[in-house]
Amino acid sequence: MEFQSLIARLSQQYNNQLPFVVYRSPNQSRLNAYLQLNDILFSVENFSERGFVFAPFNSEAKTVLIPQAASKHIVSDYKSTNTKVEVEVSVEEQEDEKQQHIQLIKQGVEAIVSGEFEKVVLSRKETVNIKSKTIFQLFEDVLKNYPTAFVYLWYHPKVGLWIGATPETLLSVENNRFSTMALAGTQEYKGNMDVVWGQKEQQEQQIVTDFIVDGLSKTVKSISIGEVNTVKAGNLLHLKTKITGLLKDDLQHVIEILHPTPAVCGLPKEEAKTFVLKHENYQRTFYSGFLGTLNLQDSKTRNRNRRNVENNAYATVKTTTNLYVNLRCMEIVDDTATVFVGGGITKDSNPEAEWLETVAKAKVMKRAILL
Repeated sequence: MEFQSLIARLSQQYNNQLPFVVYRSPNQSRLNAYLQLNDILFSVENFSERGFVFAPFNSEAKTVLIPQAASKHIVSDYKSTNTKVEVEVSVEEQEDEKQQHIQLIKQGVEAIVSGEFEKVVLSRKETVNIKSKTIFQLFEDVLKNYPTAFVYLWYHPKVGLWIGATPETLLSVENNRFSTMALAGTQEYKGNMDVVWGQKEQQEQQIVTDFIVDGLSKTVKSISIGEVNTVKAGNLLHLKTKITGLLKDDLQHVIEILHPTPAVCGLPKEEAKTFVLKHENYQRTFYSGFLGTLNLQDSKTRNRNRRNVENNAYATVKTTTNLYVNLRCMEIVDDTATVFVGGGITKDSNPEAEWLETVAKAKVMKRAILL
């Protein structure tokens, strides 16, 4: 299906108030869409289901499911006719918001120094007017600007509408082979990938890596840790470590170990999560949760000719799961986009610098809005 035909079909689905998701995997041109045939609010029970999941930050709340069996699957190729457009995003002085967030960071640092936990991720939100474009125009602008991210538009009439471009994989599984990543540390991209990372960012990255490796090593057959690399996501740079191996446990247990990661919550997980839920002055809902495809099956044969029965007997079926942390995202309500941003806090955090980091992260989604 052509891209504009897909958009027309999604627009019809949206106007009929029926759930859908459309997404593009990192560095791909193909769009996948799942259009639910009814407006039932399905949820995940044990992660044995098949479909597209949308999970909140608080793992005690329900994970929403767009079931594969109750949806129409549409595929479309998308190739941008325009080159990526850089837009300078002006930052208005938000003194009240700034002081509130700095005070929150100071509370977090004090809690770390007193021994409550080792790291905590603290966030805030901003609102931006989007009267000048439709949600589908906004989605296309995000597609154009963030080719290396997992880009999505997700809607359920009983939940809401979200758009995002996340750089972070929570978990990818093909049969029993898994891949995940530790992604932490942030600085603005200034035209050079060869940058120096401070002790605070390196420590933050090591905390995330250690958490993932320690948690998964108890429940996987094997695990391998890659090198630390600098990666670019929009106008930001991060430290990334790839972690791979073989699973031996069920998917639900692995997801429970990983989510929420120290990159969006803190460490130890429960203590940091309690602090976040108590002290952040808003509910994150799906920001810093996770989303993606769950247990989808892909059948491949040696020969695409269906009459070649002998070769078709050698068909292989792969079961794949690809889940991403819901970062660089926004919730759309009427003509307003709520943009969510946060940063990892350690004992060495500088509150003013942490505030500036959230300002830089907010520019990622604002850039798409203001194109």
